[in-house]
Amino acid sequence: MSDKAGWAVLGAGGISSDFLRALPAAQLGTLRAVGARDSGRARAFADEFPADFPGAAAGTYDEVLARDDVDAVYIGTVHTSHRELSLAALAAGKAVLCEKPLGIDVAETDEVLAAAERAGLPLVEAFKYRFGPFPDLLRALVADGALGEIVEVEASIGFAADRGIARLFDPALAGGALLDAGCYPVSLAVGVAAWVGRLEASAPTVVSATGVIGETGVDEDASATLDLGGIRAYVQTSITRALPRTAVIRGTRGELEIANVWGSRVASTDAAALRRPGRPDEHLHTATVSPMAAEADATIAALRSGRTEVPEMPWTDTRATAALLAQWRAALG
Repeated sequence: MSDKAGWAVLGAGGISSDFLRALPAAQLGTLRAVGARDSGRARAFADEFPADFPGAAAGTYDEVLARDDVDAVYIGTVHTSHRELSLAALAAGKAVLCEKPLGIDVAETDEVLAAAERAGLPLVEAFKYRFGPFPDLLRALVADGALGEIVEVEASIGFAADRGIARLFDPALAGGALLDAGCYPVSLAVGVAAWVGRLEASAPTVVSATGVIGETGVDEDASATLDLGGIRAYVQTSITRALPRTAVIRGTRGELEIANVWGSRVASTDAAALRRPGRPDEHLHTATVSPMAAEADATIAALRSGRTEVPEMPWTDTRATAALLAQWRAALG
């Protein structure tokens, strides 16, 4: 019997496929079961990975959560089911790695975090760009003062999506750019502020915001200025046009530009340019990893050590990100 922890995947969509392709690279866990609302769909999905996970079980969500060989679950379903499935998994005694956003609003987010605290189980919001050697380097550079006092963050992410993708354009599925993509630059700004102790200075707020509300009523394109304890963050997102996948972090002693800050589902970010007055530009590089495997291992490491949080994405960051997204949506009307 393997000493690896047992994972279950809840949801049989594209991002769950990417998680299962990444899971063989994880050191601490392997797949035990796949769950979906329909057990037949779950079986068909599990059968797509016969070589990596022979003998993986399949069933409904309830059937999978009842299994004794499942220690943790990855939730890769539509936004509106994240709360329901996270609460069910925690009630079943499973650690949870849930795709962002953890909840579609602040109330849902707080409810799930409170349930994890009561259960004493790990709960991780799956911002994969936070896991791996490069984000470790980034946190160290920001926290150790290599840029001086942090004053600004700029970050964006956007893509032109097919309007037939319901989860993006249907308000009943909590569609829109902010929850699907805008959470990335917001969470990065929150992380930077947290690494230098600014989240404790004052509640993060949206200073101003503009955007486009589409015909279906979801936010399709938006920008905002945020204040995080004196750090100004300028964020943009869209599901109707391509935007750079870059971030710039500015301090009183220099700036760091990350050309591909979000990485991909396959490989973590590995490069940035550090610019400081009077010095040659420094081109920083790290190894790459599978970020989805890294976040899976971080979840299991927390479970084995009795922790409810992981340092890469602590609950204070999840709460602050949810609060800012709610303010941003409200500012767009």
